[in-house]
Amino acid sequence: MRLTRTMPPPLAKPAPTNSTRTESPYMKRPYNFSAGPATMPEAVLQQAAAEMLDWHGSGMGVMEMSHRGKEFISIYEQTEADLRELLAVPANFRILFMQGGALAENAIIPLNLARGGAADFVVTGSWGQKSYQEAGKFCNARLAASTQGNGFTTLPDPASWQLGADSAYVHICSNETIHGVEFHQLPDLKALGCNAPLVVDFSSNVASRPVDWSRVGLAFGGAQKNLGPAGLTLVIVRDDLLGHAVPQCPSAFDYKLVAEAGSMYNTPPTYAIYMAGLVFQWLKAQGGVAAIEAANIAKAQSFYDYLDGSQLYENRVAKDCRSRMNIPFFLRDESRNDAFLAGAKAAGLLQLKGHKSVGGMRASLYNAMPIEGVQALVAYMQEFERTQA
Repeated sequence: MRLTRTMPPPLAKPAPTNSTRTESPYMKRPYNFSAGPATMPEAVLQQAAAEMLDWHGSGMGVMEMSHRGKEFISIYEQTEADLRELLAVPANFRILFMQGGALAENAIIPLNLARGGAADFVVTGSWGQKSYQEAGKFCNARLAASTQGNGFTTLPDPASWQLGADSAYVHICSNETIHGVEFHQLPDLKALGCNAPLVVDFSSNVASRPVDWSRVGLAFGGAQKNLGPAGLTLVIVRDDLLGHAVPQCPSAFDYKLVAEAGSMYNTPPTYAIYMAGLVFQWLKAQGGVAAIEAANIAKAQSFYDYLDGSQLYENRVAKDCRSRMNIPFFLRDESRNDAFLAGAKAAGLLQLKGHKSVGGMRASLYNAMPIEGVQALVAYMQEFERTQA
């Protein structure tokens, strides 16, 4: 007897309720300002929902597919090609889809690049600090520069970095989600007299702006901020940096083996890759990275302009390195924090509480956050400021 699966009827749309979605005077649905996992394009979520039970007539959802089957291979190849196009990744760089998140890469990178030697770290926030500390378990991690003394509110002048002549690589975090500082231009290590490759943690600003690959040896990041759901880790590594893993490096983390296997050395995070692929298609439909960067500049500038003119709120980051993606801000009277957050939630403005290590508030304006979300937030903040005067 041949068994077939009967598809259930489509889910009915829920009836409207008196939820926060309809109570807000500023918008029709909530805006999610979470730092990650973060908001995703609504069109992507809708397409994923439509394809959940049956991807392109295959009779399978993507989560049910063999990672070596022709259906998923076609998804993977298109996803990689779209990413290479979007980020203008040169031919001498390999794109690896891995697992473990950026935190795991802080160990995996020295196992692949340090060769038992030393690496230099520029610490500009909590994530740079974590990278430095974790790498110290696997190599001689040296502190080249740090802005901890001023509360991670500035970036150190590259001319001041203490870089060793024997450095296997130099590590930076290009955007710090907690402290809200961002490198708006990647450092040119060669101009500093350093021949080591630059390693960039671009977890929170990947695909939000172009990458100058001439200055990069390896870039890596978790997907859960700008690329898709948690579970996928992106590594883009120059060919000449492959093949140098120390003998004790786990095989699944050896970049050369992963590259040779086309990211299929072990079962990859298939559904997260599929979701990232939908995000890449969405980005292309928006006009690509150049267009999304222009939108990000406009969103961030409008929000910073309001903060700078406010008597109630403040941003403490130096203006020349303010993040476009993650904007921390503080109420000058912090006794009003709870009332601010409660009102924001009632207005459908979600996940605005700052990281527990720094307090205050934080608005994450990733690629998928529309300008209308920023406008709704500013409108609420203006009204809250007016009522608190």
